[in-house]
Amino acid sequence: MEFRILQKGEGCRGRLGEIATTHGKFRTPVFMPVGTQGSVKAVSPDELRQTGTEIILANTYHLYLRPGHKLIERLGGLHRFMGWDGPILTDSGGFQVYSLAKLRNITEEGVVFQSHLDGSRHFIGPEQAMDIQQSLGSDIVMAFDECVSYPAEYEYVQRSVALTSRWAERCRAHLAGEAQALFGIVQGGVYPDLREKSAHDLVRLGFDGYALGGLAVGEDRDTRLHVIRETIQMLPEDKPVYLMGVGAPEDLVESVALGVDMFDCVMPTRNARNGTLFTTHGRITIKNAQYMDDERAVDDQCDCYTCTHFSRAYLRHLFLARELLAYRLNTIHNLRYYARLMAGLREAVKHGRVEEFKKAFYEALEGNERGEFND
Repeated sequence: MEFRILQKGEGCRGRLGEIATTHGKFRTPVFMPVGTQGSVKAVSPDELRQTGTEIILANTYHLYLRPGHKLIERLGGLHRFMGWDGPILTDSGGFQVYSLAKLRNITEEGVVFQSHLDGSRHFIGPEQAMDIQQSLGSDIVMAFDECVSYPAEYEYVQRSVALTSRWAERCRAHLAGEAQALFGIVQGGVYPDLREKSAHDLVRLGFDGYALGGLAVGEDRDTRLHVIRETIQMLPEDKPVYLMGVGAPEDLVESVALGVDMFDCVMPTRNARNGTLFTTHGRITIKNAQYMDDERAVDDQCDCYTCTHFSRAYLRHLFLARELLAYRLNTIHNLRYYARLMAGLREAVKHGRVEEFKKAFYEALEGNERGEFND
């Protein structure tokens, strides 16, 4: 992997970049749609491309359980298996250490999971996480870590940071070859000294990029932005910074200005399936009666297939009728909204207008249906 900084922002830490991988290049800052099980829900790879998507995320734990990483490897790797020829990043399974807390047991060696599918028990440690991701053939591999819940006691987070650092060292030692880039994940909760300790440990090991983990797990936005701002300053300027699992539009706008290069979140796709659509002027809940005979497009500034072909009234009808097309059209729009937002941020960085972009972004939200975006 090669990361090139094309331009640094004026008056902020944001930067314009490009990352080259085995399966092509993508521009940063970038948002990665989540394809947990080898599929971004409700849309095809061609439709993903049409939204402006350049890289997607898939999940190690879920693909290990079903259909199995060795099967995917025998069938030519994840790119061929799912028909996506662009870059793929795979999460290590560390988030499932948090999200499946009731179904796992953490030890020094790794984590024993009880499958949410059939109750069977499985062990994943740093070496296993690397082996699974090698079989999948993703372009960017994440180190195995523990994502701690919020709130958490200082002593627990301190022990967790030490464990994550030891696991990161094992990942770094085990991953073979140069075809895949390896990112370390900075943990530490909301404790500044633990974030500093985690960042120091990972930088010492030397990774191709650095992720900020353990955020958007219950803390408020001001706390989250403070952690991001302080932690980024501890990381090498010549490496990409990835903010894991954070995806509210405001978070993207604020975090790009702080120097984040990569994002992922289920927010655009999950909200689409729940009938919530992102627009330039805020979110709309398409099932609401006010859209019953609304002939307008979802967003008059959007050029996606949904907005150029269908009315709010039709989308409301599809959603209330539980037609499968509703999920497809809603997802296409939300992904395009996110792609357009990131393109706008890249242009703002390029022309030194990030603060102006932020001001216009918030002004456009005034008076929308919900008052503001909510996590």
